[in-house]
Amino acid sequence: MRRARLFAFRESFVRAFVVAAALLLAMVAAWPSHAQERWIESWGTPLPLISAPFPPSGLEGDGGTVVERPPVAPPFIAYPATFADQTIRMIVRASAGGARFRLELANAQGGDPVTFGSVHAAMTRPEGAIVPGSGRRVTFGGRERLTLQPGARAVSDPIDLTLPPLTEVSVSIYLPDATRATTVDPLALVPTFIAAGNQVAAEELEDPIVVGSYFWLRGLSVPALDPAAGTIVAIGDSITEGYATTPWEHRSWPSLLADRLQQHPDLAKWGVVNAGISGNRVLRRGAGDAIVARFDEDVLSRPGVRWTIILASINDINMSIMPGMPKSEAATAADIIEGLDQLVSLAHLHGIKVAGGTVMATQGLPFYSQAGEAMRQQVNAWIRSSGRFDAVVDFDAATRDPADPLRLRPEIDPGDHVHPNDAGNRLMAEAVDLDIFRRSD
Repeated sequence: MRRARLFAFRESFVRAFVVAAALLLAMVAAWPSHAQERWIESWGTPLPLISAPFPPSGLEGDGGTVVERPPVAPPFIAYPATFADQTIRMIVRASAGGARFRLELANAQGGDPVTFGSVHAAMTRPEGAIVPGSGRRVTFGGRERLTLQPGARAVSDPIDLTLPPLTEVSVSIYLPDATRATTVDPLALVPTFIAAGNQVAAEELEDPIVVGSYFWLRGLSVPALDPAAGTIVAIGDSITEGYATTPWEHRSWPSLLADRLQQHPDLAKWGVVNAGISGNRVLRRGAGDAIVARFDEDVLSRPGVRWTIILASINDINMSIMPGMPKSEAATAADIIEGLDQLVSLAHLHGIKVAGGTVMATQGLPFYSQAGEAMRQQVNAWIRSSGRFDAVVDFDAATRDPADPLRLRPEIDPGDHVHPNDAGNRLMAEAVDLDIFRRSD
């Protein structure tokens, strides 16, 4: 009798345990958790360790002659070397929207520790002002103050502020201590405002100075609203960065690609990141680390990346043919192809698809040569026909002059014969086949 009661007790206990465990599992599965969300990058920028050089006014050619560059003003604006007890307000434009978002800050390897006394995010108004009532304190693990050691990155807690697609966000950081500007994207193509003291929450900054760079700010991410959505990273040089486009109008081809995606409901949840660095090369360090060196940082480590579009090589070619350059800076077409091939392998290893962008025409540059043109044609032939890429974006075909295919179209050439203007960047954005982002294979 006692054994029967004990068996019945055990059986009822087991049933109760099973029911309780099932209920607990159901509650955990249904419990809303930000940690379980998949995030994508809605905005991002590379933070090169070396500032992009200002283009020289002239180049020394054979026989010591100097050939002047076309008069295209460089878009760089000088910025302070050091900050102390100052607020920096930067403006970014989201691509995909979300009910909340996160920010990522980074500190360059080899620099100094940097302390952010406070960080603030808000919707943007003209001249560095913010929309009243939209301001949010940004915390990191619940704390407002953040110190980043050299080489470190930090992602904020979710910021509860609804972010519509293609919306400008102001991100303000306060630097209480003397801090060297070692982690910089020199060419933001939007204004950055610097003011004295802690003004991160001010609706209008008092007596700001205006520069044109991003400092320590690396990314803005949103929850993925569609299982098929992801991040598209455009990586390359000044042509991708938008060197000759109109500042604060978001006219680079990656920005215009984001505009195009928003016109299609099934693609509107994709994020686009511009990882172009003016002067950047595939193989060698110069203006920023070489693409083969920074690919992990600027593509593989971004949240939710499913595609990357690579448009590069023109600086590798030009540095090989430019008069006066050391032989150590030269590359062959085979070298460039090997570098691009390795980028494809790295991306595929991480499940990321790759679109190869053909290199655009440059005839008219003062150092243009048949040898350089032969390299460009060889690289383009490989991009178009190798089968290594998941897609090809023929930027060359979209932008070359039909009457003279070795040159840019006259209406998109701002005068330097290499950087397309706003209209040229639109042609480039339109050259991307949006159907590649609809494929599930």
